[in-house]
Amino acid sequence: MGLVTDLITAIIPTYNRAAHLERAIGSVLTQRRACDELIVVDDGSTDQTQAVLARLAEGARIPIRVLRQDNRGAAAARNLGIRMARGSLLAFLDSDDWWLPGKLAVQAAAMEARPEVLISHTREIWHRNGQRVNQKKKHDPPDGDVFAASLGMCVVGMSTVVARRQFFDRYGLFDEDLPCCEDYDLWLRAGSREPFLLVPQPLTGKEGGRPDQLSEIHRMGMDVFRIRSLAQLLDSGVLTPAQQQAARIELIRKCLIYGQGCVKHGRPEEGARYLALAQLHQSTGKHEF
Repeated sequence: MGLVTDLITAIIPTYNRAAHLERAIGSVLTQRRACDELIVVDDGSTDQTQAVLARLAEGARIPIRVLRQDNRGAAAARNLGIRMARGSLLAFLDSDDWWLPGKLAVQAAAMEARPEVLISHTREIWHRNGQRVNQKKKHDPPDGDVFAASLGMCVVGMSTVVARRQFFDRYGLFDEDLPCCEDYDLWLRAGSREPFLLVPQPLTGKEGGRPDQLSEIHRMGMDVFRIRSLAQLLDSGVLTPAQQQAARIELIRKCLIYGQGCVKHGRPEEGARYLALAQLHQSTGKHEF
């Protein structure tokens, strides 16, 4: 399928989120600047997702293409959407988040004014249990050089991102071996070399605190995936000396915290592995994982 210049494709991966799809898809369909197609990738849902999608697709103002795959995770679902998209601008939305009505208009205009920019993101409005909550300073999204800010945690919200297809041609797709933190991994890989444009308005809504969210399911082990990403990045050879030092310091810090936590919670063998990895990096600077 040929790429169509200047078209916008919205991509929503979903898995057993039938109760949230109407809000997410509705926020795409009511954009002041409509996208040209919406791709929803059903990652093997077993709830009423297919029925909800069929109903929402009827009479929609833009084409809704539903792709279905066996359950392989969010990274694989997004990657399928990327491969099948017709647009040159790809806008991402998680199925339990939503866009404010002016989101695409403001963000697309910002990228049209900066044709050299391959990726942009926005601020978010956070909710928990239906109530708006304030973000901490550490969650403040960065503009331009995002690498240092992204080492500790993911500071580029997945549902805020609009990227040109060239971004993925240059830096690759999401790592499908990661059950979570795949966005952390890709933003670090790209952020070491590519500036991220921040559109400073809060144009994306996000609700947290639900037990079905990946951040909750993997809450106790997320640093395992971040450690793996950092180790692979250190081995990639793309980092500057300053970036290498910063990444190694963060890797050591995460290994120590996670290793000590494992020991404290009755997993001494796992803890010893990560504490030894931290010691190895401290003494030799080696990055094997």
